[in-house]
Order: sequence, then structure tokens, then C-alpha cells
Amino acid sequence: MPPWPGVTVAGVIIGVLFGLFGVGGSSFATPVLGLLGVPGVIAVAAPLPATIPAAIVGALGYARRHQVDVNIARWSIMGGVPATIVGALLSSSVGGTALLIASGVVLALVGIRILLPLSSAARYAGRARRRAIVVIPNAAAIGLFTGLLANGGGFLLVPLFVLVLGLTMPESAGTSLVVIAVLSLPTLATHWALGHVDWPLATAFAAGAIPGAIAGSHLVTQLHADRLRKGFGVLLIGFAVYFTARQILT
Repeated sequence: MPPWPGVTVAGVIIGVLFGLFGVGGSSFATPVLGLLGVPGVIAVAAPLPATIPAAIVGALGYARRHQVDVNIARWSIMGGVPATIVGALLSSSVGGTALLIASGVVLALVGIRILLPLSSAARYAGRARRRAIVVIPNAAAIGLFTGLLANGGGFLLVPLFVLVLGLTMPESAGTSLVVIAVLSLPTLATHWALGHVDWPLATAFAAGAIPGAIAGSHLVTQLHADRLRKGFGVLLIGFAVYFTARQILT
């Protein structure tokens, strides 16, 4: 295991991103832990014990500001929970390096799309899609990938909420955190049963991630929603390119 101060500092940084964007509990944590020398499957699963409490404390801040869509959160949970279990069970058949590279590639693709302008017409059309028949199957697809990558799902949920359903970036982040808190439970249970969770590593990471998420959820009130969205896209692309190239070339 890498020295705990480095893991804890990484947890703080990722926790702040988690609170700001409703994403990053595992999608950023897995690549970062990989860069610190944590083996593939362990790096995939170790952030999960911190993801659940960090998502809860982050979501509370958004809920107090009425930036959580309860219906979308409920439908996302209905579709996502069964699929996360299936994905987690399938994760053992996929190599750790493949999981890490997949994380980086998906982050880049999502970042490119989130950077494109969002017109008023697109947001208006998104409101009409806020129905169970749209949200549940999309959440199930995200849940499958979430379980496979031991990820809270925020890095795909937030773009779904912004691009497809027309939520603002703060609303998407707050709703995502609620869903992540629930989706991470079966994912954690499954990976724990499979022996993928390194608890000392997970504890060191959680010591930084939880307070970081609280700070990020308060910091978001100082930022404009459109700037937040663009910052989210740039962050995804920059990090994904660096990390994926490193995995392929080393």
C-alpha cells in the first residue's frame, strides 16, 4: 500500500471534486490510486467505502438548497441498483488494467460532450424526458457499467441529467450524489465479498474524501452553473487523456 498521507491527500482533492460536480468518488479516485501504485482491481474497489458517506454529506448541502430532483433520483435508483450487482459480478472476468483504461476512455468521451453548448431548446426538450420510461432504462445501463468499474456512477449520471434531462449543473450534481449513495451499496457489498476491498487503504482514502466532499458541496454556491459545467468538461478531458496515455504507454 502507498504511504497513507499521499492516499489521504488524494482523498481530500477527490472529495472536493465529488462535492462540486457530483462525480469523482471512484471515477477519479481509481485512476489516481492507480498512479500511486495500487494494483488494478484494488484501485477500482478501494474508494467505495468512502463514496457512500461522502455522497450523503455532499447531497445534504444540495438538498438544503432544493437542488435535488427527487423523482429522477428515485427512478435512477430503481433502474440502477439491480444492474450494479450484475456489473460487479462480471468485474472479476475483466482484467484490472482493462478496467483502468476503460475508466479513462469513458471520462474523455463524456468530457467532450459536456463541453458543447447547451441551448435553451435542448434544456426545454430535456424537461419532457423526465419520465420513468426514459430514466429507468438509462440508469440501468449506467448501473451495469457502475458495477463493472466499481464506480458510484456520477461520471455518467451527471451527463445524463444535464444533456438528456435538462437539469442545471448544480441540480445534476445534487441528484447524482443521492443516487450514488444508494448505488454504491450493492457494488461495495459485491466487491467486498469478492475480496477486492483493501480496508486500510480504503480507510486512509476516506479520511480525506469525506471532509473534502463537505467542502466541495459548499464551494459550489460560489460558482456559476455554466462555468461549473465547462470546468467539469475540461477536468474530465484533461485528466482522462493523461491517465489513459500513461496506462497504455507503461
